[in-house]
Amino acid sequence: MENIEKLKKLREETGLSISECKNALEKSGWDLEKAKEILREWGKNFAQNKEEKETKQGIVASYIHSNQKVGAMVELFCETDFVAKSPEFKSLAHEICLQVAASPFEDVPLLEQPWIKDPSKKIQDLIDQFIAKFGESIKLGRFVRFKI
Repeated sequence: MENIEKLKKLREETGLSISECKNALEKSGWDLEKAKEILREWGKNFAQNKEEKETKQGIVASYIHSNQKVGAMVELFCETDFVAKSPEFKSLAHEICLQVAASPFEDVPLLEQPWIKDPSKKIQDLIDQFIAKFGESIKLGRFVRFKI
């Protein structure tokens, strides 16, 4: 795969800027998997720097499974209304709702659970990825799972 194709693929998969993707690819010697890991690490560092920011905006998201026997509600906070209204933020909230609905949380805290769609990432990694993408602090509020 040519370098430009790798750059396009990485940008498509992460949603991050071309310059960030290019920097990660250059640092990794144009190894796509290593570049993803570098971006994850950069995202974690960026997220740690954003932790102190106030999150006064956000949304409440819900999910009801098709059998109508399991449901979930999640509060997800961010810094600005602009981010809260974005389709990507709503998508993140939905993904967390799916996780809550699918997981009984008995042994592992939600943020430490492997993401049901990509077990190589934890829920905190998913949130950190969006923090890096938006450049804002994102915090999980209350969440609840209902099951009949």
